[in-house]
Amino acid sequence: MTTDPTNRSFLTRFAWLSIATAMVTITLKTIAYLLTGSIGLLSDALESFVNLVGALIALAMLTIAARPADEDHAYGHGKAEYFSSGVEGTLILLAALSIAAAAIPRLITPKPLEQVGVGLVISVVASLVNLLVAQILLRASKQHHSVTLEANARHLMTDVWTSVGVLVGVGAVALTGWEHLDPIVACLVAANIVWSGVGIVRKSALGLMDTALPVEDQKKLHRVLEPYVHSGIEYHALRTRQSGARQFVSLHVLVPGLWTVQHGHRLLEGLEAGIRNALPGVTVFTHLESLSDPASWADTNLDRTETPSIGSPTEPFPHRQ
Repeated sequence: MTTDPTNRSFLTRFAWLSIATAMVTITLKTIAYLLTGSIGLLSDALESFVNLVGALIALAMLTIAARPADEDHAYGHGKAEYFSSGVEGTLILLAALSIAAAAIPRLITPKPLEQVGVGLVISVVASLVNLLVAQILLRASKQHHSVTLEANARHLMTDVWTSVGVLVGVGAVALTGWEHLDPIVACLVAANIVWSGVGIVRKSALGLMDTALPVEDQKKLHRVLEPYVHSGIEYHALRTRQSGARQFVSLHVLVPGLWTVQHGHRLLEGLEAGIRNALPGVTVFTHLESLSDPASWADTNLDRTETPSIGSPTEPFPHRQ
């Protein structure tokens, strides 16, 4: 199913789902912490609170990203999603620091846990809720090419693995009586969260820096262009970038100088259609140039290497003579 990149307001429903999930899990995990006194379960509850903040930011950014292009934002508002994922990644890192700060004093002065059985059951229920919603968001992020939903899903999965680690740690304390295991597990959880947060922030930064399309998409693009090259057509200044759900491709196409404008236009129409078929939803910009004009080779780089001498708009062009 191909999604219209200009109509993405429906994605906000996934953010609302994430918000509701965070509120449910915060409640459950806080109850589990209050029953047991486990610093590991407290760290789990803190991360769910970060999930709530991240989901609220995701809702705001998805709402902005769904806005159509306007005079001030001719390329749309899709990059707003990168701000959401970047903020969420940063929040994950802050959650890790909070967990470590809470765990270290307990490591020095351990305390016994209480009502472990009830606390573990409640935490398991919260983890299952997170797991289900994370899978829903992950599928939606892949289907609709949303970095915001992907970051939200990855965050929830991090929460799931955090809960698994905490449950193992608390269970081990109950079985062995070694109370140091609880804060140790919390510190390991914090380290795992840092790894996840760094990955999300990195992906967000790459998107804001107009990183090229994925390698697989670039291969599809070259497969479309290959038949044209074999027929004597050349191209250069090929540039690609990802902007949220949108993909952009621009290139210069060089054809024989004696071709008519109509002939060149038909060729570009076919070439652009081929690219859009290979990469659904992509926006393509092409520029027609002459193979026999030296000026055609002065703009292969992002910045033009020289300013060629060209005719003035007031001078008669050949087709006017």
